[in-house]
Amino acid sequence: MFLEFLYPLVKYFTPLNVFRYLTFRAAYGALTALFISFLFGPRIIEALRTLKVGQAIRDDGPQSHLKKGGTPTMGGVLIILSVIVAVLLWQDLHNFYVWLTLTGFVGFGAVGFIDDYLKVTQKNSKGLPAWAKLVGQFGVAFAIVLTLYYTEDEHITQLYLPFFKNPIVNLGWVWIPFAVLLLVWESNAVNLTDGLDGLAIGLVILVFIALSVLTYLSGRADYAAYLGIPYIQGAGELTIFCLALVGASVGFLWFNAHPAEVFMGDVGSLSLGGVMAVLSLIIKKEILLLIVGGVFLLEAVSVVLQVVSYKLRKKRIFKMAPLHHHFELSGWAETKVVIRFWILGGLFALIAISTLKIQ
Repeated sequence: MFLEFLYPLVKYFTPLNVFRYLTFRAAYGALTALFISFLFGPRIIEALRTLKVGQAIRDDGPQSHLKKGGTPTMGGVLIILSVIVAVLLWQDLHNFYVWLTLTGFVGFGAVGFIDDYLKVTQKNSKGLPAWAKLVGQFGVAFAIVLTLYYTEDEHITQLYLPFFKNPIVNLGWVWIPFAVLLLVWESNAVNLTDGLDGLAIGLVILVFIALSVLTYLSGRADYAAYLGIPYIQGAGELTIFCLALVGASVGFLWFNAHPAEVFMGDVGSLSLGGVMAVLSLIIKKEILLLIVGGVFLLEAVSVVLQVVSYKLRKKRIFKMAPLHHHFELSGWAETKVVIRFWILGGLFALIAISTLKIQ
């Protein structure tokens, strides 16, 4: 909005030329989202308390979590609100990728909102039936993927691997189910990780810092050519979205740090996981995303392994899945699990960025 209304006035007031610079708008997009989070966070938390939108705690988990029962949930609406305002103010609203990313973000958030709403109104931790939740996620995913597929971008169905400059294969129509599964997987992976105060949102911050670097480089023809990565015209604008999300997440972490005053709920976790996958599809970093969000991958895989092992062998591999609960039940304090997983998340992000030079 600022770009459209203020930049044309540069001929009358030259300092407005700064609105032309992507880095300027990205920095202030982050600050705007952070400011909105700080400003409206206490109000939203108080409103959630008034409405008695409290988290129901599963009774088969660590017993130390039972005292968290009743903590306001659905705090993800604060993240979504902050990002939407920052995007509308600082992004180029004529950019197709901006609207597609925002649609995916809000779409997955809507599925999570319905799930959270049912949890708090029914006073249990079940929410939507698993099949209904998946139907919603697959519906949003198909809409995003088909929209991208029919843009007929030359890169869209090509599969790139870390350490390789050129695509290893053109998936053709097979890219559609592959991309849909990636969106649903990543959305659920963040959801599964959101089990300790500050854990998921701290990892999200690290992932989106890395994605902001990747979107910026992918949107610059000179840097893309130098690094041997696909140049995606217009993708650089998504750097603003990524940093706005970082700002909103930092603001949310202020209230979600141990002991948490609010939980993000499914409205937050599903939207965050879904949108990071949408970004990876646009800039052709689908496989690299699994490294960038390595902790999310480990958490999701731990659940799959636990279920498969119990179904086939009637034995559990971990004391409890997802993985963070295994370490809690092994005697680690909640804050120790969170900080160590953050460290691991930072290492995964650095490794992912380093692959750009090793190809």
